[in-house]
Order: sequence, then C-alpha cells, then structure tokens
Amino acid sequence: MELSDPTAKRLTFRPGQQGYEEEVAGFQTGFAQRPDVVFAASDAEDVVAAVRYAAAAGLPVGVQATGHGLPDAARGGVLISTRRMDSVTVDAGTRTARVGAGARSGQVVAAAAEHGLAPLNGSAPGVGVVSYTLGGGIGILAREFGYAADHVRAVDVVTADGTPRHVTAADEPELFWGLLGGGANLGVVTALEIGLVPVARLYGGALAFDGREVDPAAVLRGYAAWAETLPDEVTSSVAALVYPDLDQLPPHLRGRYLVTVRIACTGTAEDGERLVAPLRALGPTVSDSLRELSYAESHTIHNDPDFPHAYYGDNLMLTELDLPGAERLLALTGPAADHMHVVQLNHLGGALARPVHHDNAVPHRSAAWAVRILSPLEGTDREALRELYARAFAPLAPHAVGRAVNFALAGGDRPEGVYDADTRKRLAGLKATYDPANLFRRNYNVG
Repeated sequence: MELSDPTAKRLTFRPGQQGYEEEVAGFQTGFAQRPDVVFAASDAEDVVAAVRYAAAAGLPVGVQATGHGLPDAARGGVLISTRRMDSVTVDAGTRTARVGAGARSGQVVAAAAEHGLAPLNGSAPGVGVVSYTLGGGIGILAREFGYAADHVRAVDVVTADGTPRHVTAADEPELFWGLLGGGANLGVVTALEIGLVPVARLYGGALAFDGREVDPAAVLRGYAAWAETLPDEVTSSVAALVYPDLDQLPPHLRGRYLVTVRIACTGTAEDGERLVAPLRALGPTVSDSLRELSYAESHTIHNDPDFPHAYYGDNLMLTELDLPGAERLLALTGPAADHMHVVQLNHLGGALARPVHHDNAVPHRSAAWAVRILSPLEGTDREALRELYARAFAPLAPHAVGRAVNFALAGGDRPEGVYDADTRKRLAGLKATYDPANLFRRNYNVG
C-alpha cells in the first residue's frame, strides 16, 4: 500500500491507461519506452515523489523531456516525464536564464532574444535544454563561447535519496562538476540557471553543393582547409546526405545528394562575406542562404527535421581529421550506399578547447573535429548499421579521443569512449556516493 500512495497523489500513467501512449512518446520513435509507471511531473515535488517511489520499490528511473537523446529502448521501471516543467525566466541584468527541466531550446532563444541575448543552444529548437546541457552541448556558437555546460551557474537536482538540492560550484563543487557532462547519472535535474551571451544577430546560413556535379571529396578538402584558417567567431560544420525521392520533399531536394556547409559568424556581414569567399569558389551551389539574420532565426542555418522519427547514430571526437579516411566515409555513406545516412563533420577547437572558470566533467576537449553518422532505422537494423559504422570510422580511429555523449545514439549498451578513464573514475566515485543503488542507470552509465 505504501508504494501506491505517491502515485495516487500525482499525475501518473500505467500501460493500457488513457494518456499513457502520449506520455511515453518522444522525438525518437526507434527506441520504445514501456515503463511500469510514468510520473507526469509538473514541479520538483512531483520529481521527488517519483524518485522516492522508485527507490523504495527498487525500480530503475528514466527521464524524458522531448525524447531526442534516448540511449535505448526500456521496459519496466519508472519514467519521469518533465515536459510540463517548461518555464523560462530571463534576467537581463545578470545575463542569465532559469530554465525548467522540460524547456526546449527554441523557447530560451525566443525569451533571450527579447533582451538582445542568446543561450549556447544547438541547431534544433525542439531539443530539451537540460539533457543537451548535461551532455556538454556543442552549439552553433561553440568555437567562440565553448560548451553549453561551461555557462551553467546552478543546478537544481533531485538525487537518488529523494533529496532536492540547489548545486553550485561554490557550495557543492564536486557534484556540480559531475552533473555537467555526466548526463543523467547522478540525479534528475529539475532546473538550470544558465549564462547568456550578448549576441542578437549573426551572419550565417548554408551553402549546398550537388554531390553528383561537384566532387564531394573536393568540397570536403576545401572546407577542411578553410576551417583551419578561421577565427573563433566562426563555428561551422559540413553535412552530406542523399535525400529520398519522396513527394513530400521540395522538388529541388528529391533524390539529390547534397554536401552542405553550415556557418554561424558573430562578425559583421562584411566580415562574413569575405570569410566565405573561398567556399563559394569551390563550385556552383544548389542553394546559398548565407545572410545577416537575427539570432531568433538561427535554427534556419541547419533546418533540422522537426518531426518524430526512428534513427540511430554514432560519432568520434578527433584530434585531427584524416582526409582520406573522411573521404572513404563519404563514399560508404553516399549514393552508393543501400540506405540513407547523414554524415556531419563539426569543426571544434577555439573556446571548446580552453580551460573554463568552473571545471566540469565534459571530456575530450582536445578534439578538433567531431564526425557523426545518423541513419533512419526504417528498412534496416542496428547490427547492419553498426557494421557499416565500424567500417566507416575505422580509418579515422587512430586520431579518436572518444565519443560525445550527445551524439552517441547507438544504444546505451555502448558506453565505451564516452568518457576518458580519469573522468569515468571520478564520475563513478560520485555515483557511489549519490546513487549507490544505480537507480539512474538508463543512460551511458558509469555505475
């Protein structure tokens, strides 16, 4: 009877109950979540109740805001749905925002833009701010300002003993260190206080080349050489994919193999035009959206899909880019592949590699590049994709320092490389202190 009391006092859902399917649904549809009970949290007290219930029952706990970065499918246990906890409050005077556990990047961008400020968000406005930040957060201004986790001022978290804590670098420095970069290993975060940066406008957009008319390898080589010359005020990436021949796509995209360079520059439009001239010289483009834009329009640089779908993916963080290896990766995932793949190379360095005022657990700061593959799951399976990824990544592996947790979408059963040995050992020590029963294990676990 005691275990049922918390669920009776809170908004909960169980399998077969009306509202259950809607509550467990998320952006990632490939990894099904089938918990025994869902706590639909509206505030921190609901989270406390859910954690205490799970701890008393010895049940694992998962957390979902938007469902973008699910580590794997999960059955049984407790799922805490935080999507209702989506408050965003901006303090322009201190250049900070208080962000609830269910808030999405687009909400924070819009609220901050009213004050001429910006968060260190990623490319997709629908991604949950908290999970993105706890995983580090490589955003569209990353080279100038560093990881999103580097700009966190305070964390409100419920640890495995059901205790709500307000954690800062001054009050609990070790727990603060581990929460930022440690993902969901140490508790359920109910809110973050994050720093904002004084950016109201950008020069940015994308240059798309037809990979059947312009040699993709030549674009890659030209982009890589260009990126090495850039100031920190420019953050960029290159992506390559074959679009499916579907009626719902615009005619200019159907069946086309596009290699696209995406750019965000906080300099002037004149600076931006001068900087991108070498890219435009690589060949004719299918589209060129480079322009001056407000930061509120920054999501248009990448135009990430905003509809739920099933996908799989993995990545490597590299100290240097082996161009022949990267060209082989393009060849394996391009028009000759029997399945659709999205390849992306992110240029890192700059502030991402520099020490931060308050240290945190975000690893692999020596990486100069992140190389990612993302693949729809329809029409294939994990094993086939893993085999392809192994072949595609093999030439790049000698320069790899690990994997970024936010890009490691290849199942929670593959935690290797997410943390370096020293960081993992330190996180494991914190896990033993704050979650000795490994209640929070539906993640890239360090327990």
